Amino acid sequence: MSLSQEELHQHCIGILSSRRIHNKIIVLCEGSIPRIQGILSPQSYRGIDGFPDANFYKACIPRSWRESIPEFFNCGDRNDVLNTYFSLSEIVEQGVNSSYFHPKNLFAIVDSDHQVKTLNPIYPFGDTEAIFHNLYDKTKVNKANAERHHIWVTGFIHKECYFLIPELQEVFDQLLTSAHYKSNKLLLEDIYLDMARGIIDDADLVGNFQTVCNRISHCNALDIGDPEKLKNSWKKEFQSSSDEIRKKELIFTLLAIRKAKAYWHQIEPDRNWTGSTSPFRDQLLLKIGGFYAEQADAAQHHIPYFLKLLRELI
Repeated sequence: MSLSQEELHQHCIGILSSRRIHNKIIVLCEGSIPRIQGILSPQSYRGIDGFPDANFYKACIPRSWRESIPEFFNCGDRNDVLNTYFSLSEIVEQGVNSSYFHPKNLFAIVDSDHQVKTLNPIYPFGDTEAIFHNLYDKTKVNKANAERHHIWVTGFIHKECYFLIPELQEVFDQLLTSAHYKSNKLLLEDIYLDMARGIIDDADLVGNFQTVCNRISHCNALDIGDPEKLKNSWKKEFQSSSDEIRKKELIFTLLAIRKAKAYWHQIEPDRNWTGSTSPFRDQLLLKIGGFYAEQADAAQHHIPYFLKLLRELI
């Protein structure tokens, strides 16, 4: 549920009132906003960067960056994040509660989603899709344009897709407690094939198919005539290819259009794990973040490259 105008204002004042933002970069991200007895409270902001979404982004910070690291704030859904970004900018412009903060240090990162979101006219890009196409080139960050953006949209459709890239197979294989998917030891290729099979059942993808086609038109040999043809051509190309570079291109193309949350939540620990699955996934997220912390120079890995650009502002 999106924030009301009163809650949005309260949320912004809570961020600006935090002494932790003094001379820091602020990154607004999607994720649950902590509440006390159902009400936003200044006290709840003390540990907001420890919540799962913000905590993942913190874990992706390059290891060489040890001082004045950004402060991450969960701001709700994509719409709330964008509203918070523009509301904070307006409040600071008016000189309210801004003694610890300069607007040039404000950034936001949101999921690209299939649905295009129109932005405030004060921003140099009209909507999230315009940002996407300016920011990425064939699923890699367009380095020539990246510094222009204070609002980033993910190169993959949702944040959870970043938990499933091919390079992470080695991370999963090295876990002390094995990760399983559908009762079998986790093989990411099993998930990719399930995601491809589900293309025709993804109502959001089907309903915004032209947006999908525009994002993946660079991937040769895919038939984007309709969702069924896309599904079949992706599976055929993926299963017949022995070229790892080509397979990775296909995987990244799939992650750009298929939501991964449902598949991520089917990853579970083996039977030796005691307790609930949620702490297992939380620990796994930190390991994944640790992987990304080593990838700051790789434009194909989006999030750490974004953080590298922030590092250069300090």
